[in-house]
Amino acid sequence: MKRKIKNALISLSDKSELNFLLKCLRKHNINIISSGGTFKKIKKLGYKSKEVSDFTKFDEMLDGRVKTLHPKIHSGILFKRSNKKHVKQIKEKKFEPIDLVVIDFYPFQETLKQTNNKDKILENIDIGGPTMVRAAAKNFKDVVIITDKLNYSDLDKELKRNKGKTSLKFREEMSNKAFNLTAYYDAIIAEWFNKSLNIKFPDKKTFFGKKLSGLRYGENPHQESSIYYNDLQNNELGLKKISGKDLSYNNYNDIFASLEILFSEQKMPTTVIVKHANPCGVGSAKTPMLSFEKTFASDPVSAFGGVVACNFKISEKLAKLIHKTFFEVIMAKKFDAKALKILKKKKNMRILDISNFRINKNQIPKFFGNSFLLQDKDTTIFNKKKLKFVTKEKPTKNELKEAEFAFRISKFVKSNAIVVVKDMATIGIGAGQQNRLDSCKIATQKARKFQPKKLLNSIAASDAFFPFADGIKNLINSGVKVIVQPGGSIRDKEVIKEADKARVKMIFTNTRNFNH
Repeated sequence: MKRKIKNALISLSDKSELNFLLKCLRKHNINIISSGGTFKKIKKLGYKSKEVSDFTKFDEMLDGRVKTLHPKIHSGILFKRSNKKHVKQIKEKKFEPIDLVVIDFYPFQETLKQTNNKDKILENIDIGGPTMVRAAAKNFKDVVIITDKLNYSDLDKELKRNKGKTSLKFREEMSNKAFNLTAYYDAIIAEWFNKSLNIKFPDKKTFFGKKLSGLRYGENPHQESSIYYNDLQNNELGLKKISGKDLSYNNYNDIFASLEILFSEQKMPTTVIVKHANPCGVGSAKTPMLSFEKTFASDPVSAFGGVVACNFKISEKLAKLIHKTFFEVIMAKKFDAKALKILKKKKNMRILDISNFRINKNQIPKFFGNSFLLQDKDTTIFNKKKLKFVTKEKPTKNELKEAEFAFRISKFVKSNAIVVVKDMATIGIGAGQQNRLDSCKIATQKARKFQPKKLLNSIAASDAFFPFADGIKNLINSGVKVIVQPGGSIRDKEVIKEADKARVKMIFTNTRNFNH
């Protein structure tokens, strides 16, 4: 059923599109009720409006905390126009209908950016706004609720199309959007309280996110998908697309996997290449060029069609080298102008500037039907105080540095994970196997295939302990001379004995890094 709009109530924090809205309402002779700063702005723009306190005959109180929380406001919004009893009560009280409510909320997230003052933050928790929004959204059969300035033009079109009236479909769509907003707003406030009180696992848990864009499809063409970002302080994602096709679900999945590795305390020029959320190669070096070359050499076959992430500026010379191989995405902290010219020749390749990207340490959920698991992010570091040097032979200072590099990367490889490195770069990665022996075999096979000479005296890391000595034997027979692992198996003595027998150095970290 179509409904005529006689009276509108407007209360806005963001008044940037207010003039457009007022023009729209004036065209259809809609009366306006407003309060506070909105009332003053409407007056300044040259439009008529009745202040809320004049409308309710009740002054604002409690420093503005109580303005719109009045029966005349909420009765005007909530009464059912088709209910004779409701209509009678409204007439007896001489209340007027409110047919359109245009509201946005106090800028809670913006306040969090600006201050840590708890009192100021609390004052920016909107009460009257969400209350009116919920009332109008509940009564969408009779009332229009607008909560986003992007919908002002939709309202304008709707009123033009229906000669000053709105359709039930439009009102219901706006209601849906309104309830999503109130849920989002409340979730943000709840999360702020959780963080303030250091409550990691509340009895009731909600997730919030702002939609960045819809994606072409999900992991497969038959799956729909979108990307959202979740940030308490309303910061952007921090990925600036310079060129190339739109990013896909799989692109984003690999992008985030590569950036997790890249920003895991890599201080030297470092390159990461990821495919299907697993690293193909990771390399740190004194120069960006050498970093890329070492990373690519780790597995040049798997690198084809992968995602490249660099923690440095890409030069013209490096761009020429990158251009020789097909990559889905290239990410770096800035690009030389000449480098961009070269890379842009591949029109489909996505080029991203990650200068403003920041790793979020939020908890990680995994969803299963109507339930989900929630855990802290694995932010453990290579703690040298926890290390145990369990073999007769002890690692050198340089070997310990490489062992740290290898073990840190293993944290981001799907379990079971084995990472073999030499000269601060991966030479073989075994990932996602049901047993550790197979991961050892894959890692050493890749190293033997692409960089056999580097296998001799290499360093291997395991994300969890070795349950048997078979994996150790494979690594030793391949030329590995230093093995770093968590330890903790009932067969640790057997494993250590095998290492001692081969004069291999073994380090226990006492930290497991499963990544399923």
